[in-house]
Amino acid sequence: MQQILSSLLVLCLKGSPGGRSDAPLMTFMDCGEGSVWFRVGDPSDFTVSQEGVIYTQRNLSLVGKKKMEVVVYAQDVLSNHVWKVRVHLHINPNSRGTAPEQVRLYQQVPEILFPWRNIVVMGEGSLSRVKRDWVIPPINVAENSRGHFPEDLVRIRSDRDKSRMLRYSVTGPGADQPPTGIFIIDPISGHLSVTKPLDREHIPNFHLRAHAVDLNGNQVENPIDIIINVIDQNDNVPDFLHSTFNGSVPEGSKPGSFVMTVTAVDKDDPKTANGMMRYKILTQNPQSPSSNMFTINNRTGDIITVAAGLDREKVTQYTLIIQATDMEGNPTFGLSNTATTVIRITDVNDNSPEFTTDTFFGEVHENRVNVIVANLSVTDKDQPHTSAWRAVYRIVAGDPTGRFSITTDPTSNEGLLTVVKPIDFELTRSFMLIVEAVNEVPLVRGIQSPRQSTATVSVRILDMNESPEFSPNPKSIKLEEGLPAGSLLSTFTAQDPDRFMRQTIRYSKIYDPANWLKIDPFNGQISTIAVLDRESHYIKNNLYNVTFMASDEGFPPASGTGTLQMYLLDINDNAPQVFPSEVEMCEKPDPNALNITASDPDLNPHTGPFVFELVSRPSEIRRNWTLIRVNGEVAQLRLRIGSLASGIYEVPITITDSGILPMSNTSVLRVKVCQCDHHGDCLEMGKINAVGLGTEAIIAILLCIITLLVLVLLFVMWMKRRDKERQAKQLLIDPEDDIRDNILKYDEEGGGEEDQDYDLSQLQQPDALESECVKVGIRRLDERPLHHDHQYPIRSTAPHPGDIEDFIYEGLKAADHDPTAPPYDSLLVFDYEGSGSTAGSLSSLHSCSSCGDQEYNYLSEWGPHFHKLADLYGGGDD
Repeated sequence: MQQILSSLLVLCLKGSPGGRSDAPLMTFMDCGEGSVWFRVGDPSDFTVSQEGVIYTQRNLSLVGKKKMEVVVYAQDVLSNHVWKVRVHLHINPNSRGTAPEQVRLYQQVPEILFPWRNIVVMGEGSLSRVKRDWVIPPINVAENSRGHFPEDLVRIRSDRDKSRMLRYSVTGPGADQPPTGIFIIDPISGHLSVTKPLDREHIPNFHLRAHAVDLNGNQVENPIDIIINVIDQNDNVPDFLHSTFNGSVPEGSKPGSFVMTVTAVDKDDPKTANGMMRYKILTQNPQSPSSNMFTINNRTGDIITVAAGLDREKVTQYTLIIQATDMEGNPTFGLSNTATTVIRITDVNDNSPEFTTDTFFGEVHENRVNVIVANLSVTDKDQPHTSAWRAVYRIVAGDPTGRFSITTDPTSNEGLLTVVKPIDFELTRSFMLIVEAVNEVPLVRGIQSPRQSTATVSVRILDMNESPEFSPNPKSIKLEEGLPAGSLLSTFTAQDPDRFMRQTIRYSKIYDPANWLKIDPFNGQISTIAVLDRESHYIKNNLYNVTFMASDEGFPPASGTGTLQMYLLDINDNAPQVFPSEVEMCEKPDPNALNITASDPDLNPHTGPFVFELVSRPSEIRRNWTLIRVNGEVAQLRLRIGSLASGIYEVPITITDSGILPMSNTSVLRVKVCQCDHHGDCLEMGKINAVGLGTEAIIAILLCIITLLVLVLLFVMWMKRRDKERQAKQLLIDPEDDIRDNILKYDEEGGGEEDQDYDLSQLQQPDALESECVKVGIRRLDERPLHHDHQYPIRSTAPHPGDIEDFIYEGLKAADHDPTAPPYDSLLVFDYEGSGSTAGSLSSLHSCSSCGDQEYNYLSEWGPHFHKLADLYGGGDD
């Protein structure tokens, strides 16, 4: 060790005229044989650590100097032996003006040794031995540091670095895990540094692990945990949750009443003064009635009232500026922020409604209801359209019968005095009402209603022309039905309520559905104009209502209505009828009895008991039927013979009622006799019903038949008309194009014209032959010989279609009287192809163009197909 300390060590500062404070300059090492304490001779500029590293204490100025000298002392702790060495610091002259080399100078920082290492802690003038704990104390780093980065925090060391070269590293969030690169370590010296300013509000602490390995990567020490706490700085201003807070407090609140709470937050550490805030009120607007109406709890932010006199009618709201300051409210070091607080003074019912005048006036016509008489206006200083402002009106005097009511207009808060019951001018001409106005909610305690909350309303009633009134209405009378026309029933009059007006009343009828009554327009006497009939369908429950009207002469005229109710008493004016009118019976009934009764629209005692009797004519009625009385209401019709044929039988029955002056009537019972099954039900009801069709059904069937006949007739007429139109078209054919052929079907072989039905309308008279042309040539065997003496009838060129038959008979008669006619058909012209045909006539083959003989010898030259014609017309003997 003595040899090492006596050596002169020189550290060159390259290219820098000055030195950084706390920069390590050189390192002294002991030999590992004992504990050595280092110190420097001039501690103002330099210092030496217990590991023998020399550091500068401040920035050194080396301008104008070539070297500096530092004296280092080493003292053996056990023997107290002291060694001294001089350290000369030289400036490298060759480095001036050149770029300095990047030399890392480390500050003097605490040192962390891996566990189980005895260290020496140096104090002022004393030495002590301390054993390291297992738990490494956390490293505190201030946030927002403005120092030079990287900034050394601590040095990690292993006591095994004296015997071998070691490499140090750290892991964890902030080192090799996100956010990476915040902390770095020198792998050789073990200096742990931070590379940028930290933000406690972002990450309050870091948990790293330090490792020591040899050059081969083998772990030398167990990893140790390093906790780095970020020390808070007052870098955040208190922030209110809202820029404007809204609160309310009822008017008239006592001092100490809670109003609201304002809240601010500070992101700084709440455990330090940096995050401890205090509240206070800076300003109050308006400052009425006092400048200090509210106070705030400086810790919680609760705002309460401190003075009385909150009156909404004077001040509706207060605006407070609240300040929050951290550093426990220190105005010098703390940061502050402000917010606005609006406190609304809510309304309470501390003002009673007051009428705008002591007396109100109104007027209304008599007998009018739901009419506004007067508008009652009030004023209320409370907040409009609240329960403390809305008025409720009450009539406290002057209306014992409840003819008026007062409702509140929701918009104007006025009281609407309305008539709810009719008022008679002849009874009461005016009213004097006492009206009171209150709010929907009662007044707060201690407030008394003023005199202006009560007013007087004077109402004048106006007379008007009233309608005449019938009395009684309705009027009921009883009378028997059957009264003849012109009978006087009653007098129904009306009175005019207008006692101070002399007016004449006229009467008229407005509703009389059966038109039975009339009323005298002057005296109101009611009489009949038709016979009253209780059995009419206009009668309901024996009642008949008639409405009359009474009109006066007022302006405008008024009218009233009255109802006359007539209760009609029954008389025996309706004869009984058999019921039912139709029954069914089997051909061989078993039993052969039918029960019948009677219907009488009259009432007792003009109905039953009834007397049933069969008529004596015709005689077969009593011969086939018998009628047995069962009781006063029912009789039994029995069949005297064993059976009847199916059909409908009419049985006349005479029925007499028991009324005063009894009435009889003969009605017909229709009995439908039919074949029945074993259950007694008819099997052929369809046929029986057809036999017994009613008049309406028969009329309907006849109408259907007539309709069908008319349709058939129209169809036939249409067909005939169409045929005539077709015939007219055929007769109007141009003679040049007319084709005359008596036989229309050329492909049939039959017995001749007499066996066929031909349309003779197709036959027309051909044009006359030319006079100069004479048929010559060979005569056909079936052709009539030419004879010019006998003349046949000639038909006009445009005959009427109806004379065809006459033409045929005349031709037949002429043929019968012709001695030269052969026994052939009298119609000698077999076909007519129209005038001017180039083919000519087929009756005799000749040419109309010349009157000379024709030569047909050339036909034999045309081939075998024309030999027959050549033989016929070639002049042979045959």
